[in-house]
Amino acid sequence: MRLNQNTLLLGKKVVLVPYTSEHVPRYHEWMKSEELQRLTASEPLTLEQEYAMQCSWQEDADSEECPPTSPSPECTFIVLDAEKWQAQPGATEESCMVGDVNLFLTDLEDLTLGEIEVMIAEPSCRGKGLGTEAVLAMLSYGVTTLGLTKFEAKIGQGNEPSIRMFQKLHFEQVATSSVFQEVTLRLTVSESEHQWLLEQTSHVEEKPYRDGSAEPC
Repeated sequence: MRLNQNTLLLGKKVVLVPYTSEHVPRYHEWMKSEELQRLTASEPLTLEQEYAMQCSWQEDADSEECPPTSPSPECTFIVLDAEKWQAQPGATEESCMVGDVNLFLTDLEDLTLGEIEVMIAEPSCRGKGLGTEAVLAMLSYGVTTLGLTKFEAKIGQGNEPSIRMFQKLHFEQVATSSVFQEVTLRLTVSESEHQWLLEQTSHVEEKPYRDGSAEPC
C-alpha cells in the first residue's frame, strides 16, 4: 500500500516528495555510513537491493517489473532542502536531498496507529529544524489524509537529539527496551493536539507530484 505516491508537501525549510528511482543512488550512498546504520538500526544493502526496495514501494508486489521483497513503509517521503530546491531552478531532486521520513502502519488491528521515523542524513543539515518540520508535516498528513490518531517513535537510546526533538513535539516516553537498546515515545492526537498540529503546519502546502517533474514554486 503506497499512500503518498502522488503527493508533494511544501514547507518553509523542507519539501517532501515520494521516493522514486531518481533518489536511490544518493540514498544508497547515505546508508553506507556506519553511523546512520546504527542510528536507524539498518543493515547495508547493495545498490541493486536498494532499487528493488524502492520498486516494491512504488509498484504492486506482484508486478512483473517489481518482484516481491521485504515489507516496505506504507508512506515514505524523501526530504529535500527547500531553500536549495527553490533557489536553483532546474536543480535535480537528488542534489537537494537531505534525508527521509517514514510512516508505518504496524498494527493491522488498529489502523489509527502509525509508527513514524525520520532521518536527516546530511550532517550539515542537522540541528536546523529540517527534521522537526518534516515530522510535523508527516504527522499532519497522517492525521488529515490517513485518519491516524496515534503515533509512536522508536529511537535508539543513544540518539538524544532525536529523542529531544520528539519530546518537543509532545511525544511522551512510554517504554524502554534493554534488548533493542531503544525507547518508545507516543503521541495521542486529542482535539487540542490536533489543533496545535494544524497551527504548526498551517504553512505547509500539499501539491500534486508527477514522478520527479514537480518544479520549484
